[in-house]
Amino acid sequence: MASLCKECGHQQNEKEFSRCPNCMSRRTITHNELDELSIAHVDCDSFYASVEKRDHPELRDKPVIVGGSKRGVVSTCCYIARMSGVRSAMPSFQAKRLCPNAVFVPPRMAEYVKASKQIREEFDKLTPSVEPLSIDEAFLDLSGTQKLHHASPAQSLAKLARTIEEKVGVTISIGLSHNKFLAKIASDLDKPRGMALIGKAETVDFLADKPVTIIYGIGKKFGERLERDGITRIGQLQDMDLKDLAGRYGEIGARLYYLARGEDKRLVKRSRGVKSVSNETTFFKDINDFDELSKVMLRLSEEVSARLKKKDLAGDTVTLKLKTAGFATRTRRKQLLSPTQLAYTIYETGQAMLEKEVGMTSFRLIGIGVSGLCKAPTSDPVDLIDPKIARKAAAERAMDKVRDRFGKKAVLRGKLMSVKKEEAKGDTESPKPKST
Repeated sequence: MASLCKECGHQQNEKEFSRCPNCMSRRTITHNELDELSIAHVDCDSFYASVEKRDHPELRDKPVIVGGSKRGVVSTCCYIARMSGVRSAMPSFQAKRLCPNAVFVPPRMAEYVKASKQIREEFDKLTPSVEPLSIDEAFLDLSGTQKLHHASPAQSLAKLARTIEEKVGVTISIGLSHNKFLAKIASDLDKPRGMALIGKAETVDFLADKPVTIIYGIGKKFGERLERDGITRIGQLQDMDLKDLAGRYGEIGARLYYLARGEDKRLVKRSRGVKSVSNETTFFKDINDFDELSKVMLRLSEEVSARLKKKDLAGDTVTLKLKTAGFATRTRRKQLLSPTQLAYTIYETGQAMLEKEVGMTSFRLIGIGVSGLCKAPTSDPVDLIDPKIARKAAAERAMDKVRDRFGKKAVLRGKLMSVKKEEAKGDTESPKPKST
């Protein structure tokens, strides 16, 4: 049995304490496997809202919602707003109804990315085995770091939390266990600014009374199917054999068998890499006019192209995202013959897909993205059959050089000169980007 102070990282083995003898904090944890667990899931607490409160102290005690206040969705919200029932991805009008005194703040992605990079630097100091999941969460494998840091993984993580709070100005919650599945669950047990552990010895009993929906990969529809079959708790899955589960639900049934017993052999991968680059915007008023939607998509295509060029990336799949006035989402994809990073290729591919969608329906959101990424030198080969493509590519490269020298507003496509300013400021980013 060992005890750890979550405030300062002080640890004592073979001795329990409810108040830290070093800093006198009562934020302590005692566990039989404190020295043995090494797989962590670290999650920033209400990340975007925390950055806003850090930069605007006058908002510290107020319910803060990051997102458009009229036509957008909630990117994230602080814990004060959550007490009123506000949640991420909720339509802003609904959030405003639930929390009338909330302060809406437009997203500042540049600041969030900057803070995220600072946090990642602290992760990398702790261990080389870091697997980012999004801008504000990651898995860490601290196996073998005890000698390097002269501390247990739990102690190192407690010190990490304090360092991030002091240097970056945001708080984190930590889940520590013997595999990724349980570490992810543990990080939600003590929020915000907390740390929770799930040991090997307690795994099966801990999971038994938990709802099956906490198992990653069980979405709403599959959860409803399990409920129709009378399965709502993980303990029920533990009582079923592998053959029965696989027979009922196929491959996912076999996965449920092992996860219900807390078995997860996935390793922490050093980097997932950027999988896609995209941008989207929500309108103040619903739009059903093709030309208006097309102009907005051109601007978004240029922004996506600029980010691809900056990262020296290209992609072979263009994705169009639309959200109807009734909040139904439509996603359309087109695979290219070769990878591209050029705005005109992204735009023209998206435009062809958009033409098939515009009709009787109005849209409140449009987005464009590129996936299937690779290094840029292999992209955009000169098309010798159609010289128009080569001329367009050359013209765009020339525009890029002018923008690099004089700023991105130095050259503006004629079609964008007349874009109506009906887009909601601050609604141009996805709620929780997985890759940017």
